[in-house]
Amino acid sequence: MASVRIREAKEGDCGDILRLIRELAEFEKLSDQVKISEEALRADGFGDNPFYHCLVAEILPAPGKLLGPCVVGYGIYYFIYSTWKGRTIYLEDVYVMPEYRGQGIGSKIIKKVAEVALDKGCSQFRLAVLDWNQRAMDLYKALGAQDLTEAEGWHFFCFQGEATRKLAGK
Repeated sequence: MASVRIREAKEGDCGDILRLIRELAEFEKLSDQVKISEEALRADGFGDNPFYHCLVAEILPAPGKLLGPCVVGYGIYYFIYSTWKGRTIYLEDVYVMPEYRGQGIGSKIIKKVAEVALDKGCSQFRLAVLDWNQRAMDLYKALGAQDLTEAEGWHFFCFQGEATRKLAGK
């Protein structure tokens, strides 16, 4: 098995991150919903006040190989606040290319986000998963996550586009 490194993303990784976001959307059968650009990823993640943080998983080349590291996975996270529990980290996406799954790369990304959560004083680490992605749900449960839909009955809602403008009176 090749050597894997999980590191903080750099601005120069935005092309790879966008490629992987598109792959994730294809996997989730939601390709038509990807509207983000490489420029937006740069502006939103690498400015003075980033809206998100990102980890990338790299496969490192074998000694003596001419190729550089290859980005094969990512995790995008950000901080939210719970009025009941305080500081919380939210993992928006975790994705590993299909040919690299089953090697523990996704678990390494998730564990690194947990380290960040503890370093930042977060009391919770939240994420969501589509109801048909049983493999991911099994992984999260194996790592110790609690399914809040089962346990507490939570449903997540989203206002987008026209609904947001109408709500804001604009």
